[in-house]
Amino acid sequence: MKTSQFALLIGLMLGAVLAFGSVGQFSLVLLLSAIGLAVGMTIEGRIEVRGLTDRWRR
Repeated sequence: MKTSQFALLIGLMLGAVLAFGSVGQFSLVLLLSAIGLAVGMTIEGRIEVRGLTDRWRR
């Protein structure tokens, strides 16, 4: 799936949440989506967790 198609799918899902839910529910979905993206990128190896933790220790 291309990045633009994935972004469109995410936009449609977030739009549906906003249309049928409240702003609080939308914020929760947005937060959980960001966490899911970070986990997925870590599994793919696009984010190196050790590099992030080393920055915080300095």
